[in-house]
Amino acid sequence: MSGRLITLALFSAVLMAPGVVLGAPLEKKGSTSYTSHYVFHPLGITELPGVGKVSALEMVGTTENTKGEPVFDKMKAKCHAVKVEAGDKTYFDGACAMTDADGDIVFSTFNTRDLDKSQPKMDCGTHFIKGGSGKYTGITGLEAFACISKATPPGEPTGSFAMDIPHNTTWEIKAPAAIGAGTGESGTGTQMKK
Repeated sequence: MSGRLITLALFSAVLMAPGVVLGAPLEKKGSTSYTSHYVFHPLGITELPGVGKVSALEMVGTTENTKGEPVFDKMKAKCHAVKVEAGDKTYFDGACAMTDADGDIVFSTFNTRDLDKSQPKMDCGTHFIKGGSGKYTGITGLEAFACISKATPPGEPTGSFAMDIPHNTTWEIKAPAAIGAGTGESGTGTQMKK
């Protein structure tokens, strides 16, 4: 019995120690940098030689906060994308869900045509954070990103390729609108004219 009390007392002391943060809430506004380590798996291709090609891709990987911060770190990321090659143009469109250790999710869309010209090193595209669950409920934001080709890990399916994708992220979390908050379609309280 006394062994359990000592263990409980030591564990309690660790929890109360200055500087120890367990389950710290996510800041309502912030910015950080992280890198997603992705492997792209081909799901299907439609092609007309000499005209164009579209490839459906699944992207799977993990995230690493490059500033050593806990936000957007060690998350499991899964995305689906379409790669379009038409004439001399190539671009990607897609959407991602990143899940943290608590099971809370951040959902974003992305494309490689919208570039943040104020960040010339983030020259591959932009993620648009659309929302989330749990601690990320009400999150929105932007993530300019770069694309760095990497060696494909052994054992991946034929046609797979790998990339590291560094992101510069800014976000804001607002309280979600109450159900029935307004009469307009957007829930803003604006009445639509007929």
